[in-house]
Amino acid sequence: MKYYLFIIALSSLFIQTTSGQNRISTIDSVLNKLYEADKLNGNVLIAEKGRVVYKKSFGVANKKTKAHLNDQSVFELASLTKQFTAMAVLILKEHGKLNLEASIGSYIPELSFYSNVTVRNLLNHTGGLPDYLRLMDSSWNKNKIVSNKDVINFFANTHPKLLFEPDTRFDYSNTGYVFLASIIERCSGKSYPDFLRANIFDPLGMSRTMVYRRRFAPHTIKNYALGYVYDEKRKKYLLPDSIKNYQFVKWLDGVYGDGTVNSTVIDLLKWDRALYTDKLISDKDRAAMFTPAMLKDGARTAYGFGWSIDSTGGRGIRVSHFGSWPGYVSYIERDINTDKTIIILTNHSNRLNYIPFIQDALYKKPLPPLKIYKEVFYPAKQLKKFEGRYLRDKDSITVFLENGLLYYQQAGQDKFLLTPMSSRSFFIKQFDDTTIEFDLDKNENALSFILQSANQTSKAIKQ
Repeated sequence: MKYYLFIIALSSLFIQTTSGQNRISTIDSVLNKLYEADKLNGNVLIAEKGRVVYKKSFGVANKKTKAHLNDQSVFELASLTKQFTAMAVLILKEHGKLNLEASIGSYIPELSFYSNVTVRNLLNHTGGLPDYLRLMDSSWNKNKIVSNKDVINFFANTHPKLLFEPDTRFDYSNTGYVFLASIIERCSGKSYPDFLRANIFDPLGMSRTMVYRRRFAPHTIKNYALGYVYDEKRKKYLLPDSIKNYQFVKWLDGVYGDGTVNSTVIDLLKWDRALYTDKLISDKDRAAMFTPAMLKDGARTAYGFGWSIDSTGGRGIRVSHFGSWPGYVSYIERDINTDKTIIILTNHSNRLNYIPFIQDALYKKPLPPLKIYKEVFYPAKQLKKFEGRYLRDKDSITVFLENGLLYYQQAGQDKFLLTPMSSRSFFIKQFDDTTIEFDLDKNENALSFILQSANQTSKAIKQ
């Protein structure tokens, strides 16, 4: 059985790319090939100084109706929501209704036992709060949809310990942004969706942007992009609600602050433009939003208020964020110095490993080949030989079969599906350019494997 490794030869496409049109042609060629290989279904918008230089839709919004995507299609933003939550907090701060240095118990008395966790800690993920999704997964009645109030009550009743002392580490926290949404409600007297609508979306003309919880409060949104995940057993894209491993999308659908803002590429460009002005908040607070947090030891994190921050690579200051939820992957990047903007909204759970190619094309840099792996199928009996415990340095890794599929799991971490691309080679869809190749003896018994990624190559020996 053969496998296929598609390589988009961007180097040959990159000849004479000094003109803007050639740069855009390069990007378009990459994205078209990804779409043809079933690795892209979504909308892409690129702007320079507010002018759209590339905008294209790939694929469908609804597989049942076969309705095609367009630039007005609405997508779930997932964690891109956090930048709107952060903005709402700063608006309340400027209105004198909220203090970033106050403990969260000042606004949510039920959480007063977290006396040294401040609003600022929630904004920049330095509070040490444990993840509510993991904590509630084992005890929550899955027939009831969780709300923000439920999350607060759960923490108030169980008093989970902090993972670390506030301001000593960065640890990305969905919990913190759920609490922030509730703080917004308590300080403003409005619901989180209503506050965002009145203070952000309406003033900016973001008419296709809203807080939308499709299962908790169902209603029809015209031109809505339903999110699909690939079902490994049935070998096709399905709504996550119909797949056992994704049932959490139902019972978590009532929570907001960390997710559930929905929008379009056009509205997000309006948002991008507003962030160069003082239309919503002052220059001082906008600067604070894009300033990395400082820890107690003086070290800086790479996160401000709802935005990741990067100043490496000689491209100036770039602020960005990823969002991911079953069926959706989203991304926004803003180069503050050169005023370049990349917005990607997808409704298939594919990795966005092509972002560096878009970046390099925009900055006129030479491009390496882009690898697109094509999966093949092997029955469980042919995969069983890979099962076992492997040791890589001091890391213990288990490779095991579950429901006919092969998984990789490092001790204490999540499991990842190993998708075959040959009789002994696999790739991990959740990571960019990560492959595993097993070494077999003459009797076809696994001896070891080599893990290859963009950043490292390592070997694990079977025990």
